[in-house]
Amino acid sequence: MALVSLEVRGSGDIDRALTTIASERPDALWVHVVAFSFRARFLEFANAHRLPTVAPSSVWPQWGGLMSYGPDAADVQRRAAAQVVKILKGAKPADLPVEQPTKFELVINLETAKALGLTIPPSLLSRADQVIE
Repeated sequence: MALVSLEVRGSGDIDRALTTIASERPDALWVHVVAFSFRARFLEFANAHRLPTVAPSSVWPQWGGLMSYGPDAADVQRRAAAQVVKILKGAKPADLPVEQPTKFELVINLETAKALGLTIPPSLLSRADQVIE
């Protein structure tokens, strides 16, 4: 598997990135959360090129991407709030441990899979936290 990393910092980078993706002809596309503000362009491009897309946020498949796998946002926010409460009660931020996400979620959009001509294995579907049909 070859990895091609493209940096998109603003709208001016999108055309260059999409041109590169089209010329590289990858089997799939990982979309980082930062690029979500350009989601319509990425999804339109991906659908036109029959390119499965994956992202770390569960909203991606809700918007039409194939799937997502990443930290459960609600769990991360709850844990961050608990840290804030500790600080408000007098704890020094430097004394608090750095926490990593512990709960991850997999969301699969079967409608997108069907449009792309993909069959999602039952073993993967059974592991999904949410399946969009």
